[in-house]
Amino acid sequence: MRLFIAIKFNAQVINDLVKLQAELKDCGAEGNFTRPENLHLTLAFIGEYGNPYDVLEVMETVPFKPIPLRFECLQHFRDMYFARIEHTPELESYVRRLRRVLSENGIPFDRKKFSPHITLIRKVSFRDGILEKVPENINVKETVAAAVSLMHSERGKRGMIYTEIGGIDGD
Repeated sequence: MRLFIAIKFNAQVINDLVKLQAELKDCGAEGNFTRPENLHLTLAFIGEYGNPYDVLEVMETVPFKPIPLRFECLQHFRDMYFARIEHTPELESYVRRLRRVLSENGIPFDRKKFSPHITLIRKVSFRDGILEKVPENINVKETVAAAVSLMHSERGKRGMIYTEIGGIDGD
């Protein structure tokens, strides 16, 4: 079972991110746009793991308090565009504690440096070879991460399908 731990967003933030995707399309961006229901912030990518309930048990041992999140800018990296989240010490501290406890309990995860972002487009290309004008202000409302979710990822006919298995609400 392919798993990851993430923060899901409320309808207003999803709507703002979808508008940002539309702005990128208007500027000439083409590619695999992340479907609205799949927009999230990954905290730890676990990958293939047999028992998701073991992961949930470990998650429950790491206290989570709601964390305010601000969207900082739009970034292009390799063949992706994403919305970057502003430096947030509380979020970074939570992710360090979460990853330490996963490691201590033998749950494997991708150990890449945590870089808080929401992927908007993968395999991006540009009409006429260039992006006409990148939106300067991303206009995504500040939000509060109120919960952390354990997600299951599987390939469907129209791309990836993410299903929440369980989660931890903030205190």
